[in-house]
Amino acid sequence: MHRAKEAEGARKAAAAGSAGKRTSPGRGMREKSETQERKTCSAPSQTSALKPQPRPSDRLNPKTIDPFNIQSRVPSAFAAIYSKGGIPCRLVHGSIRHKLQWDSHPATLPFDPLLINLAEGLKETRHPYTFISQEGFKELLSVEGAAQKTLPLLPRLVPVLKGALAHSDDEVFRRGLNALVQLSAVVGFWLNSHLKHLLSSLSKRQMSKKFKEQTMEALQKLEQYGGKESLTIIKAKIPTYSSISS
Repeated sequence: MHRAKEAEGARKAAAAGSAGKRTSPGRGMREKSETQERKTCSAPSQTSALKPQPRPSDRLNPKTIDPFNIQSRVPSAFAAIYSKGGIPCRLVHGSIRHKLQWDSHPATLPFDPLLINLAEGLKETRHPYTFISQEGFKELLSVEGAAQKTLPLLPRLVPVLKGALAHSDDEVFRRGLNALVQLSAVVGFWLNSHLKHLLSSLSKRQMSKKFKEQTMEALQKLEQYGGKESLTIIKAKIPTYSSISS
């Protein structure tokens, strides 16, 4: 009887042990799954913590701006007009020098607003706009009857030239200075009433060693084409100017 009870107890203990062994793998898998879930949940937060976040000031930092981004390169007024066909000529590359090919002869083209648009292009700093604007301006003023077409445009043309003469870029100033002399040669003394608006920029550049000779030559041309009245206006703005007649 006693041995029978011991045998029965041994069977129950064995059954309990085998049941524990069967359930332990399930618990292990659940624990492993929970551990993996904790790792998965914590991984993004750790990655986010390690990854540097963009600062608001980076949007204004030139070093973070992509120069090849189309949105960051807004076309200028002249470039926009040219791309829409508002400048009826195109650049022809030559082996020695470039030239313009006009859709129609410049003498047949209306100066308004073409001449003003070309003057606006003098402030460009990118090729081919730099060449097209200065060469187009010169060629348009060289056609027969240019004076009659240009005179009505002077009140609108002079402020545009003033912008080129006041530009910080040296090449833009040179183009503006050349254009001013070309304009003076065409309209003569009719430019005198507008000179006072243009001479301030020339006075500043004349103090620079780099442009002293160029500005002096331009002033002499203005006096030559504008007559005695232009000399009085120039001397009033630039007292150090020496007349071509002195």
